[in-house]
Amino acid sequence: MLKVGLTGGIGSGKSAVSAELTTHGAVVIDADAIAREVVEPGTPGLARVVAEFGEQVLTEDGRLNRPKLGELVFADESQLSRLNAIVHPLVGERSGQLMEQALADNAEIVVYDVPLLVENGLGPLYDVVVVVDAPDELRVERVATDRGMPREQVWARVRSQADRQTRLAAADLVVDNSGSLQDLRDRVSDLWTELRSRL
Repeated sequence: MLKVGLTGGIGSGKSAVSAELTTHGAVVIDADAIAREVVEPGTPGLARVVAEFGEQVLTEDGRLNRPKLGELVFADESQLSRLNAIVHPLVGERSGQLMEQALADNAEIVVYDVPLLVENGLGPLYDVVVVVDAPDELRVERVATDRGMPREQVWARVRSQADRQTRLAAADLVVDNSGSLQDLRDRVSDLWTELRSRL
């Protein structure tokens, strides 16, 4: 089995690469999706987040108000650390369960979609580290357009992550996503061929 760590800054197109790799046959373990799962209503994770940050981080129907929580934690590194201390262990535990399932299913290529792979020094956990890359300005524009997030909030998130040079330095393979969706599909196809050759 080949364990691939896939990362990229906000707006880089990492999720699009994950989705495309799934169509080629990869098993994808998505840390963002798991991070959402572990703070669903009724979970111990959500109860701990509310205990730490107060009822203000809930919507009227009792779900986590992500934009509100984002405003709090991405403007203050100590708040972000407090949130990560709650969520990261839960994500790690669930990822481990999914990995065991992939092993049981004899998966050949397992891709861990991990936004903060570089920031948390997780590269050594994988056989190959793949970085999805695009210029910062393009990434900010994409997020502002696609998610309707104010540009200053997007820049705050960009600044809270590793810079582009640091992320590229950690890569074994780089997927350039500064072009069209078809360009990206072609690059992911090439990436898949390369990953198969490393099996």
